[in-house]
Amino acid sequence: MKTVAGIDMGTQSIKVVLYDWESKKIVSKAQEPVDIIAENDGTREQKTEWYDSAMKKCFDAFSAEQKSTIKAIGISGHQHGFVPLDADGKALYNVKLWNDTSTVEECKILTEQAGGNDAVIAEVCNLMLPGFTAPKIFWLKRHKPEAFAKLKYIMLPHDYLNWSLTGTYVAEYGDASGMAIFNGVRRQWSKKICDLIDPSLISLLPPLIEADKPAGTVSKKAASLFGIPEGIPVSSGGGDNMMGAIGTGTVRDGFLTMSLGTSGTLYGYSDSPVADPVKGLSGFNSSTGGYLPLLCTMNCTVATEETRKLFELDVKAFDACAAQAPIGSDGVVFLPFFNGERTPNLPNGRASIVGLTAANSRRANIARAAMESAIFGMRIGLEAFQALGFRAKEIRLIGGGSKSPLWREMAANIMNLPVKRPVNDEAAAMGSAIQALWCLQNLEGTKTSIGALTDAHIEINEAECINPDPAAVSAYNKAYAEYNRYLEALTPLYS
Repeated sequence: MKTVAGIDMGTQSIKVVLYDWESKKIVSKAQEPVDIIAENDGTREQKTEWYDSAMKKCFDAFSAEQKSTIKAIGISGHQHGFVPLDADGKALYNVKLWNDTSTVEECKILTEQAGGNDAVIAEVCNLMLPGFTAPKIFWLKRHKPEAFAKLKYIMLPHDYLNWSLTGTYVAEYGDASGMAIFNGVRRQWSKKICDLIDPSLISLLPPLIEADKPAGTVSKKAASLFGIPEGIPVSSGGGDNMMGAIGTGTVRDGFLTMSLGTSGTLYGYSDSPVADPVKGLSGFNSSTGGYLPLLCTMNCTVATEETRKLFELDVKAFDACAAQAPIGSDGVVFLPFFNGERTPNLPNGRASIVGLTAANSRRANIARAAMESAIFGMRIGLEAFQALGFRAKEIRLIGGGSKSPLWREMAANIMNLPVKRPVNDEAAAMGSAIQALWCLQNLEGTKTSIGALTDAHIEINEAECINPDPAAVSAYNKAYAEYNRYLEALTPLYS
């Protein structure tokens, strides 16, 4: 048996799958939780040692025989995080995460110094938002100057795991395009934005490699620590959305992937640049070559989880409760900004339930409104895609929320597109494994396209397809208009 290992570094856990590409099945998988430091000022951080420990525990869960079958490794990591290391590879501070909103002031300063939003978009294909990496780097300089003075390596979370396995300091275009210091059209670091943070910054950034190239090979140190073969290639890897695109077969024009997890994302592959940062559609690169326009909301399953805990219901009971309410939740609207929000750009946003009356104040309506809010946020992104001429054929749904039949029905009817699910729900891990296989085969002289590999290894459950229902689409259109009415009215409170 021969396998490739796909590592999925999520916000709350690290998962490793071993995929036997000849039999086309995952033969083993392991998962370990990772804690989060959360503060009321928007701080969301983790520690590098938590990553090291979780990855080791995952590999320790496999037998020596299983680990000996690994021929290549690929890594997916949550985007935009900032891992600051000194010359000895030691963390200088915690890892600031994608959902950290404590850098609002840094975003304002950088945007003003760059010459405004249009100038920032011209330089990095995105707005300067708290979720991105650049303001986190600037935050370290402003708030931890002694640590910044020792800064030697600037890494994203997936780059850190690559470095832990190989000792090689590199980055790839997909994940780099979400840092707000990289121009995805020119495919190079932005000296202008880097200089605004610090004149020495651009000299600290890693060299960039193509998606089909190896980040390096497993070092002797890593082989001993994790019990894996020394010298096997570690592919370039990428952000979780980039790897999720591979794991759902979204590597050609016309498909959209929607991920319903802690954050909500909607993204599609494009051969040419597609972006509208003002409307929340980020201009990212893919981790297969090409581009990956993407919408991200910072509150997706967060709203349902918080509401579910409040009502003391398990997941199935919560869905059953929500199903008792009508489309539109009888006028109840949930604005789910528990973590602030990126789309719309409301880093100081707060969650609220509006539209309550003596007649509709029922638990079922609140539960359903929480679920509907997640998909309404995605529809904002779909409208931005459509305005730019991107014509989606279908949505491929992943993430924890995709397991809910009610959420799948909502997605089909709110978005007015067929919704399908991959048979394997480990999209990011599978994407990492397939990218590793792509890298391995290219190194061995078998030139293979990533599309051919996803066709061969990503199975879509056609029987589970949900097509839009015209009557439900019409009802959701009215509910979506009501959602936007409240959103517009409350936005000034958080701007």
